[in-house]
Amino acid sequence: MKVSNRMFTIGLISSWYTSNIGVLLLNKYLLSNYGFKYPIFLTMCHMTACSLFSYVAIAWLKMVPMQTIRSRLQFFKIATLSLVFCVSVVFGNVSLRYLPVSFTQAVGATTPFFTAVFAYFMTFKREAWLTYLALLPVVTGVIFASGGEPSFHLFGFIICVAATAARALKSVLQGILLSSEGEKLNSMNLLLYMAPMAVVFLLPATLYMEENVVGITLALARDDVKIIWYLLFNSSLAYCVNLTNFLVTKHTSALTLQVLSLSHSHTTCYEHACYFFSWNINYL
Repeated sequence: MKVSNRMFTIGLISSWYTSNIGVLLLNKYLLSNYGFKYPIFLTMCHMTACSLFSYVAIAWLKMVPMQTIRSRLQFFKIATLSLVFCVSVVFGNVSLRYLPVSFTQAVGATTPFFTAVFAYFMTFKREAWLTYLALLPVVTGVIFASGGEPSFHLFGFIICVAATAARALKSVLQGILLSSEGEKLNSMNLLLYMAPMAVVFLLPATLYMEENVVGITLALARDDVKIIWYLLFNSSLAYCVNLTNFLVTKHTSALTLQVLSLSHSHTTCYEHACYFFSWNINYL
């Protein structure tokens, strides 16, 4: 039974890696071939697809039972998760306007540290002391890098740290919603409720930061209709990313998820795929 559970977890992690890499490559293709420079709008498309696919999977295909929101507190937790996710994406993109890519990557490497801290204060979950000890060199390295960075910008650094903390907080919050007794949701239902809220939060950011993006997308589609199919496939693959993200969190832990993100590549985590999109924009 333990071997079966272990193989199932390995399969989940492999699916998570594969779908993340697929989104990353598609983002790169959209940027290289179409000059599509709108990561926040693209994330909103991803969340829209997650809403639709989750509803089809639960309400039509009956893959899992439909779970209702049981309390205002549970609704507040889901809304907070959605907001924190949106903050991580938007702040991550804003920070790249002020800081070089290498430095944002260094700051992002502290995500497991923030995850461990949030998990301790919010769930009273203590990791082994060796785990905390292993995270100290990362934080120390970022402090030294901040002092020696020639392009250091205080506002950009604060926004970058906030984005990093938001990614960590998101992992902890989703872990609570997936495992807490009395308010536990399965992964599909959590995505069903979280994704539409994220669309609502991302919409004003898209309209403000990526002006006339819908008109530009339609103009690109008139020149080459294949971009619509790429966007649809990209958004569909993002559903797999988010669903496996929740499943990996449920079957391992929030801290494990963040360590896995760093051990594979800092840019393979879902929010980081959006940042990778922006990094390329900076060099155009």
